[in-house]
Amino acid sequence: MKWVTRKNANVDRVACPWLIKKFVDPDPEFLYVPTEEVMAVAEREDATPFDVKGVELGHVDGRCSFESIIVKYGLKDPALDRLAQVVHGADVAADRDTCPEAAGLYAIAHGFALVHGDDLPIYSPAAFLATLDR
Repeated sequence: MKWVTRKNANVDRVACPWLIKKFVDPDPEFLYVPTEEVMAVAEREDATPFDVKGVELGHVDGRCSFESIIVKYGLKDPALDRLAQVVHGADVAADRDTCPEAAGLYAIAHGFALVHGDDLPIYSPAAFLATLDR
């Protein structure tokens, strides 16, 4: 399945691919495009858009995109709920102080974005860090 989002991934656009691959789609293809092209690419490529304004898997009803994916796909796990709190706090600047781990995740994601302008290398280190939960 194809998934499309805005290029220049940061917190939500790094956490969401991990969530999608681990719990929703074991063989995803992620497309990172300029913001103004997301919907056209989604239609042309039959891809599911995420973390872009106005889509179901975006910031909706106070949720970040990570949380919207959890809701949409009915993912039920206390550990995912806790991780969603951390991702939300890291992604939503106004909520960064909701849990101490949020600032740490923000720093890591922002650091990857500064070091790697290209989205694919950002996903790889983030995915590696996420595998440490095994």
